Amino acid sequence: MYVQQFFIEGLGCASYLIGCEGAGVAAVIDPDREVGKYLDAAQAHGLKITHIIETHLHADHVSGNTDLATRTGAEIYLHEASQATFPHKALREGDVIGLGNVRLEVMHTPGHTTESITLLVSDLTRTETPWLAFTGDTLFVGDVGRPDLVGLEAAQELAGQMYDSLFDKLLKQNDGLLIYPGHGAGSLCGKSIGAMRSTTLGFERRHNVALTLRHKPDFIQWDVEHLPEQPANVKRIKALNRRGPAPLGEITQRPLAIHEALQHFQRGAALLDTRPKADYVLKHIPGGAHLEADDQLSNRIGFVLPPDVPVVLLLSDPADYRRIVFSLARVGYENVVGYLDATLEAWEAQGLPIASGDIRDLEPKELSALLQADDGNRPVVIDVREPWEYQQGHVPEAVLIPLGELAARVGELDPKQPVAVICASGNRSRSAAAFLGQKNFGTIYNVRGGTAGWRRAGLPLA
Repeated sequence: MYVQQFFIEGLGCASYLIGCEGAGVAAVIDPDREVGKYLDAAQAHGLKITHIIETHLHADHVSGNTDLATRTGAEIYLHEASQATFPHKALREGDVIGLGNVRLEVMHTPGHTTESITLLVSDLTRTETPWLAFTGDTLFVGDVGRPDLVGLEAAQELAGQMYDSLFDKLLKQNDGLLIYPGHGAGSLCGKSIGAMRSTTLGFERRHNVALTLRHKPDFIQWDVEHLPEQPANVKRIKALNRRGPAPLGEITQRPLAIHEALQHFQRGAALLDTRPKADYVLKHIPGGAHLEADDQLSNRIGFVLPPDVPVVLLLSDPADYRRIVFSLARVGYENVVGYLDATLEAWEAQGLPIASGDIRDLEPKELSALLQADDGNRPVVIDVREPWEYQQGHVPEAVLIPLGELAARVGELDPKQPVAVICASGNRSRSAAAFLGQKNFGTIYNVRGGTAGWRRAGLPLA
């Protein structure tokens, strides 16, 4: 039996190639959109991909299942409760998929979604006893899948189903069962997923907080409370995955001359500047959105640009184009029309506008001093955390606008008044600040270290 994990930093998505080298066949579990890596790995180990299995319909990223099926001829498998409308084979509780000497048994484990499954895997050359499990978004390292991504109204019922899936099914397995989850640290599909990328059922049984809550009402209450913000663009991603994403195909370079980029801008395209912050501060095209091309780009873009807008990229290096296109496509941003193939000096030489400066990073003590000033520069503090975080302590007089609500509530703010954006640690606030910058707010501060930094500085919390 051969197993390989593929992990996406930032999004925290894990996918897997599992196969029987003797029989030369393999399956891919929960593929992401960069499908070439599965083809390369399979070829390197003499495997033909014959099955594509989704543990559920994802809400945080777009699947690569249709693209991989187009390239390999493999069939896609989903639980019968998925209501997927693209061609696939329906799975049921107890179904078995054979890959030579590898046996995958379907266990229906609803809770994160109604169609969620766990795959119990046996190597028949050794024993029929399951050796490992692909748990999807049911059981994570140190956490379990959140129940609210199909809608808040369903969260209570799904939390109850999660309890049953865990305690009545999964936890009946042996402690030595290896657990390969669908997400790791960085994912918003759990509350606080551990950094390790695999675990054992016995370790989780003893040390996973969720699995210590043996009383069902206690588990349900814990499962639906204190959830982080939902992934951006969640409804569209879910819809794309239900009807089947259009295959991306090969990603090729698309350089745009200045006049070509201008034509796209005139038709409503957005500019996404992915250069390092220092370069952006020195010189940038006004009106563009600035998000650095780091491993958080996929998580941040949904809070800054609408998903259906055409996008022109501004890059530090054209070699980054393919990687950035995949980062955007993973979360449903498929309309990248190309990248600006000209320097900003050439842009400026044609009489086109250039700006400098940026959202200013502010230390907590600097913010405290500004809040005590009475010279017209006192900013409004916007706390973009979730309500439960805000209630645990916030900067005095801070206005709560959770990041997921900012686009809908931006009209409540005055673009002419300075704003200081704060979150828990300074991560979400960067997305919020970038969004406000695109909306032409005049003075924007991003508070370094967030509310945790404010607390460490000895400053008072309300």
